[in-house]
Amino acid sequence: MVNVLEFYKNKKVLVTGHTGFKGSWLCKILTLAGADVIGIGLEPVDDICLYNILNIKKDINSIICDVRDLNALKKIFTKYKPEIVFHLAAQPLVGESYINPVYTYETNVMGTVNVLESIRDCDSVKSVVNITTDKVYHNKEWEWPYREIDELNGFDPYSNSKSCSELITDSYKKSFFKNNDKLAISTARAGNVIGGGDFANNRIIPDCIRASMANETIIVRNPNSIRPYQHVFEALNAYLLIAKKQYEDKMFEGSYNIGPSEDGCVTTKALVKLFCKSWGDVGWQNKNSNNSFYESNILKLDCSKIKNILGWYPTLNIEESINLTVEWSKAYWLNKNMDEISKLQIYEYFKIT
Repeated sequence: MVNVLEFYKNKKVLVTGHTGFKGSWLCKILTLAGADVIGIGLEPVDDICLYNILNIKKDINSIICDVRDLNALKKIFTKYKPEIVFHLAAQPLVGESYINPVYTYETNVMGTVNVLESIRDCDSVKSVVNITTDKVYHNKEWEWPYREIDELNGFDPYSNSKSCSELITDSYKKSFFKNNDKLAISTARAGNVIGGGDFANNRIIPDCIRASMANETIIVRNPNSIRPYQHVFEALNAYLLIAKKQYEDKMFEGSYNIGPSEDGCVTTKALVKLFCKSWGDVGWQNKNSNNSFYESNILKLDCSKIKNILGWYPTLNIEESINLTVEWSKAYWLNKNMDEISKLQIYEYFKIT
């Protein structure tokens, strides 16, 4: 693995969506790397969340701000003058996007516009990574993995809004940043991430953990759906590598799929079986989905581009990813020192001594 963390020492890094699951882990990793981190995000909806558990705000400049507020965003960029921007702020749930499509589009589409507009007025920024999703592609329910050159056209409001975010980023690059040799912008299309500290509803691994802690049978809605599952550290390491590489050389900017090795593209049923094996003394049952909305059955990613161009490869197999998640989750429910547990997992993954 390419260890990228030394690069971030003393770098000024802005993270939107820093109160979310991936944003909180990213901020923790960056602070351990010695970066000066500015976080922009909403107040967490629930008290039990990774952001609060790790007390992220004590180590960063944490600013509660909605990315839909352009004027507020511009003031933050002007004040802090970041060098590197990771844009993670989003309404991230497919089911919620059917319930609140307007909010989803406002956040995921206009939020992207507002971040890019703020960057236009901030000449300190040299490297930007807009994190979208593997669901940006027009899903044709085929066995072949999607490549970065395949059609963008997400079906549901969440996926579609992220497809729009990709197109907006490309338009801004061509319209406003094409001749800016000091600024590079990429998009990252990551597969389904798992890991300790994810408490979201209607996500399979958090649902498994809640059921296990309550001594209940795990309910699986779509056991035959195939997704590219990977540990959150794998995706974050790729984001960090993309930002570093294009900071050093604009030629590396582009769009990148980020997904697991072939063993990570598994059915929900296979994922749950591995979880039950890792957790121990827990069972599951299939219950037909009552969803009134469409969800794709097969989704795989071709990650040849990031492997060949940036030298990034996943290092955890699916069983190791689940074991890390179970380890963190059991420690949390046993009231252990989660700051230390989290640091140890980061240190081990990133080979920090």
